[in-house]
Amino acid sequence: MSIVIKRVYEKPVPGDGTRILVDRLWPRGVSKERAKLDLWLKDIAPSTGLREWFGHDPKKWIGFQKKYKIELANNEESVAELKKIVRQNKTVTLLFAAKDEEHNEAVVITNLLSKK
Repeated sequence: MSIVIKRVYEKPVPGDGTRILVDRLWPRGVSKERAKLDLWLKDIAPSTGLREWFGHDPKKWIGFQKKYKIELANNEESVAELKKIVRQNKTVTLLFAAKDEEHNEAVVITNLLSKK
């Protein structure tokens, strides 16, 4: 099992495996055909309030992670669905739209799924 994260704006490649968008909002300028998604799991994304509070400000990263982990703990259905998909596929690519590749929800989700 392998979990990869990448921006939805990057060109899809066969090695991506199952492609899942984990943003609540559809990414600007990306058609559904170009995205080549297998699933849009918008319910696992941070709440609108949390997303707006964070604003991809690296200074708020630690607080964002804590708050988002609480949201994920209260979102058992979406997390269970994603875990099932990860177990059933050799490679899963979590897609996100943020420009910051180190401070986004896909990083938090990957860390959560990677824990034993």
